[in-house]
Amino acid sequence: MFKVGDKVVYPMHGAGVIEAIETKEILGKVKQYYVLRMPIGDMKVMIPVSTVGDAGLRQVIDNETVQQVLDVLRKKRVASTANWNRRYRAHLEKIKTGDVFAIAEVVRNLTCRDKEKGLSTCERKMLDTARQILVSELALAKDIDHDGAMNLLINTVE
Repeated sequence: MFKVGDKVVYPMHGAGVIEAIETKEILGKVKQYYVLRMPIGDMKVMIPVSTVGDAGLRQVIDNETVQQVLDVLRKKRVASTANWNRRYRAHLEKIKTGDVFAIAEVVRNLTCRDKEKGLSTCERKMLDTARQILVSELALAKDIDHDGAMNLLINTVE
C-alpha cells in the first residue's frame, strides 16, 4: 500500500505524487481512493485503492534506474520494416505496460524515425505522449523541473 507523499507512476498518465487517501461514495459505493497530483498539466487523478494492482501503479524509479533508462535512450534503434500501423500498435502496447524501459524504447525509436523519415500524425502524437510520460518520471526521480527533465531526455536521444 502506498502512503501520502509517495512518488508513483500511473501507466498512460505519467508520474505523480500521492496527495491524499480519501474515502468517497461514488455511484452508491464507498471506496478508498489515492488522490494523485500530476505535476505536468497540473492534473489530479483518483485511483481506487482496491484496483491499484490492476491499474499498474508503481513507485517512481531510483537514480540507478534513471541511468539505465538513459542508456536505453542512447542505444541505436532497431530498424523496423513493419508498416506504420503495426509499429503504432507495438509501441502502444509498450506504453500501456507502464514499464519505464519500454517507454524509453518507444521514445528512442520514434525520435530516431522522425529524424530519418518523419512520422505519421498518429505516431507524432504517440511520441509526444510517451515523451511526457517519461519526462514526468525523470523529473520526479531526479527531483528536477519539467524543463530540466525534457532537456535531459532530448540531449540523451541520438
